[in-house]
Amino acid sequence: MDKNAKIYIAGHRGLVGSAIMRNLQAKGYQNIVTRTHKKLDLLNQLEVMRFFSEEQPEYVILAAAKVGGIVANATYRGQFIYENLQIQNNVIHQSYVHGVRKLLFLGSSCIYPKNAPQPMREDCLLTSPLEPTNEPYAIAKIAGLKMCEAYNHQYDTDFIAVMPTNLYGENDNYNLENSHVLPALIRKMHLGKCLESNDWDALRADLNKLPINGVNGAASQDVILVMLANYGVEILEGKVSVTLWGTGAPFREFLHSDDMADACVYLLEQVSAKEISEVNTRDNQTDTNPTMSYLNIGTGKDLTIKALAEMVQKSVGFKGTIVWDASKPDGTFRKLQDVSKLKALGWNEKIDLEDGILKVYEGYRKEVVLPV
Repeated sequence: MDKNAKIYIAGHRGLVGSAIMRNLQAKGYQNIVTRTHKKLDLLNQLEVMRFFSEEQPEYVILAAAKVGGIVANATYRGQFIYENLQIQNNVIHQSYVHGVRKLLFLGSSCIYPKNAPQPMREDCLLTSPLEPTNEPYAIAKIAGLKMCEAYNHQYDTDFIAVMPTNLYGENDNYNLENSHVLPALIRKMHLGKCLESNDWDALRADLNKLPINGVNGAASQDVILVMLANYGVEILEGKVSVTLWGTGAPFREFLHSDDMADACVYLLEQVSAKEISEVNTRDNQTDTNPTMSYLNIGTGKDLTIKALAEMVQKSVGFKGTIVWDASKPDGTFRKLQDVSKLKALGWNEKIDLEDGILKVYEGYRKEVVLPV
């Protein structure tokens, strides 16, 4: 890509979009176009058409999406499928209409079947049923990558879809009502640490920055304690405990958003959709799909949720008890991605998980101005 090329990042404030923007800027790309939701509603077809007509971006990174953890996916099923389909349809189609040179679409590892062979190769897509808890979101993302494939096939576009594993990093979502597992663990452990040290200034600072279910730092101690208990952070028999969903037995893979961004920019700069298809063909994965132009992005390494929780506990410095609520769902038992094709194309991750968690927690503390 030319350093002066006009690059549109949809979702530039999110976990991945903001990381990609930082990566591009660090590499000398300055002609980056962004829009907040207030200025451009990606659900609105006419607004998206007008934006592409006025701006004429050369490259598009589609990182905008409605996302959330297991609770949000199970609760807002209609919103997850509708909003993601609408965003994808509008942005991908207008990218074709206005001659975008290259598009990168952000998918998700949840597109793969619930009982997919481990590690999950790209060709296991649509081979068996999905995990029910996030099926609407997964179906939307599958539609997006298939739309990229179809447009490449019919219109000779260069649209790449990437399937990241579980991500964490700067600008993550720490809302306990709809966050993913790692940021939820970090925040719960931190709140538990505040209770443990009886540091109400730190606890109130956290809630003022990020209220939970309408409760902020101005609430009484009794109200705050009841609210925290509802989210599994409580004092039992004089000791603070943090209750987590499930058994802790499932395995998950995690990738820092800065590594994800680096992989995305690498693909934009170095790899075309046709080259990805050629890699898939050499690996004998495309007997029925010669246009497969999507890739897994991850580390190829996983750990149990229990081990993850203990790692976060250590990083945060929480000394209380972790309680597992086995009445709550675990979700898919294992979701490890096969990243051999990405590695064959020349990219590898750089950030170790434990180092990454420490970095993220320090950033979280600074963001909410915590004195502990």
